[in-house]
Amino acid sequence: MASIRKEFIIDAHPDQVWDALRDFGALHTRLVPGFVLDTKLDGDARIVTFSNGTVARELFVDCDDARRRLVYAVVSERLKQHSASIQVFADGDSRSRVTWIADMLPNEIAPYISSQMDLGVSAMQNKLGREAP
Repeated sequence: MASIRKEFIIDAHPDQVWDALRDFGALHTRLVPGFVLDTKLDGDARIVTFSNGTVARELFVDCDDARRRLVYAVVSERLKQHSASIQVFADGDSRSRVTWIADMLPNEIAPYISSQMDLGVSAMQNKLGREAP
């Protein structure tokens, strides 16, 4: 199973980052505008339309406010398995350290998923802060 880990800094208070991240149906407006064009809620899932035209169904798994951690899974014909978590930590007084982990099968899709996650990281940093030095 392929596992991808992205850890990055956002120049914004963790409460601000978490508030946007935990809003499961507002990816396209509050967290990663431009990277995600639309998000529609469908029961315990969200239908996400990405800027490259890909549409994904992401199932809500867990939201832990105390740990600032969100977990979701992708259901797709291309993926045999996909689960991801994203968590926000304080990094000093006013910055956030975000850890985003995705595990998937087949392994061969990992480079594509990793490049998409890189675009998501950039969009989060642009929306919520600026990339810290």
